[in-house]
Amino acid sequence: MDRTQRAVGAVVGSAVGDALGGPFEFGPAGAFSARFPASAANDEMRGGGGWDPGEATDDTQMAVMVADSLLECDGFDPPDMFARFQRWAASDPKDIGIQTEAVLTGGDPWDLAAGIHFQVTGHAAGNGSLMRAATSAVYFASDGSEATMDAARRIAALTHGDRAAWEGTAVFHELIRVALTGGDSLAALPGTIARIDAAHRDRYAVVLDTAWHPDQATEFNGAVWPCLGSAVWAVRVTERFEDAIRAAIDLGGDTDTVAAVTGGLAGAVYGFEAIPARWTERLHVPMPGSGGRLLRLPELLDLAHRLDR
Repeated sequence: MDRTQRAVGAVVGSAVGDALGGPFEFGPAGAFSARFPASAANDEMRGGGGWDPGEATDDTQMAVMVADSLLECDGFDPPDMFARFQRWAASDPKDIGIQTEAVLTGGDPWDLAAGIHFQVTGHAAGNGSLMRAATSAVYFASDGSEATMDAARRIAALTHGDRAAWEGTAVFHELIRVALTGGDSLAALPGTIARIDAAHRDRYAVVLDTAWHPDQATEFNGAVWPCLGSAVWAVRVTERFEDAIRAAIDLGGDTDTVAAVTGGLAGAVYGFEAIPARWTERLHVPMPGSGGRLLRLPELLDLAHRLDR
């Protein structure tokens, strides 16, 4: 399998996981399989919970904005990316994270907003920077391990002041980078954890360990640690893209983001061809604040190809 198939798999896979998981957000464990038994022939892209069939959520909308900024600015331009986020947040999107919304609508400048929010609230370790990272992970992968992890931290810091969110996003970037080379991302985890900030290594070592199960999480999976750990677990205990997505959504809780992160990693591991066509044919990403722009599979494929440098 060539690198491009894996890069496309990461971008489209993340969007697919997001769209499938959205209707089950904050629901109970096992709800996906209860509605769509694995033993039956199903068209699981049926929507629900306020989402149209195949509609991606804020996770993919922000990932597209990240991609647009990187491509149009020929690299990371913090003020540009933050301004795109702000325009989107002001356009009344169907869904937006509480923490992300507070940072983007508080009126503070791009280089201070997340830090101020963290200082005031003490809470900024949500998964909101992780959920949008598939596109930036593909874009920076060719720059090498150190560069892609550093880029992840800087992009995460636009909306999340807690370094825990930066480090989780950096680990995800590196997982994608290794997968794009055809390497074993999960086997490379010990070395990846060794490259994150020392104060955060132990906590990530726990949730990324082969013996960890999401039932052992000490926080809701809307937090960055169990979200990333759950996605890695879903890929580790399954052997196909669609089984990994099913496992992720069946965990319940923040299903769209856990499935988006799982889809990004599983897509990079298994490639675009492993994503069922029944899941991509209805996939679409509305972009609030962008004049009615709507991305479907052809536009996502084009975006992924341009990100894969």
